[in-house]
Amino acid sequence: MNPYIGHDSQLSRVEEHRLVGGKGDGMRLLEVNNGIGMELTVSADRCADISRLLFRGINMSYFAPCGYVSPVYYDSVDSVLLKSFAAGFLTTCGLQSVGIPCVDNGEHMPMHGSIGNTPVSHIYWIRSKECFNIIAEINDEGLFSRKTRLIRNICISLVKNEFTITDTVTNMGYQAEPIMLLYHFNIGYPLLDEDSIIKISSDKVLPRNDHAAADIENWARMEIPQAAYKERCYYHVCRGEGFASIYQPKLLQGLAIHYDPKVLDCFTQWKMMGIRDYVLGLEPGNSYPDGREAARKNDKLKMLAPLESMEYQVHIEMLT
Repeated sequence: MNPYIGHDSQLSRVEEHRLVGGKGDGMRLLEVNNGIGMELTVSADRCADISRLLFRGINMSYFAPCGYVSPVYYDSVDSVLLKSFAAGFLTTCGLQSVGIPCVDNGEHMPMHGSIGNTPVSHIYWIRSKECFNIIAEINDEGLFSRKTRLIRNICISLVKNEFTITDTVTNMGYQAEPIMLLYHFNIGYPLLDEDSIIKISSDKVLPRNDHAAADIENWARMEIPQAAYKERCYYHVCRGEGFASIYQPKLLQGLAIHYDPKVLDCFTQWKMMGIRDYVLGLEPGNSYPDGREAARKNDKLKMLAPLESMEYQVHIEMLT
């Protein structure tokens, strides 16, 4: 008990709100403030993803031109996802597929899967002395279809400016299911600009295509916003430590992403330097974003047996 305050929320808090108006009307948001400099927004109607992240009042993430879009507007056809891709700090991609649309074993796979547009079945939070824990359940199940469940625990420290996302994916069905997962972390201005310093613990950097290969020596160099910029993607092979960071010398702050490369063995860097489409994706995952058909063809597709579970964890820390 702190004798100086009337309510705990004077110092740190989780508050639930609903949006009013526009395509985000009615969406549930959990606004979190850890009381020592970090604020984040958890979107209950979008897989408990993190739509906003601020540190010391400075925006750290990218928010797409479409803004908040309710799952009722989601369309799984081809790349229509982009009309509802708000990005935010985190968009979860999967679970049935990651990356470009494709047809795998006769089944149409939408761009980046559908889990990021799935509302939580239920969500709640608990407070301890040192952290907030936000726990959510997201069901990706259907008749004559896959039956997978994602339990997400976001542990937000009250003593350090850091948080950990722990996801447990379970196959609730009676047959083995492909599981593809990618954490689409999106960095934006003012943390991201041409002076930002990027570090990734890669042993090898591979270009996604010829366009990326033509500029591979500049994969870590950010640029000013440019008209008609064509995105470049680089695949990083990280065998030892799983680490990626961005630091902004003008702000004297940044953030770092830590993960286990034995579990999340595919790291994608998305470099998009367009005007208003100005974003850096730092994306640990268990697959590269080439679609499920390519993963199966290259013998890279991970499977979960009936009732089997797999745990994935990503840790985010603010840098000063």
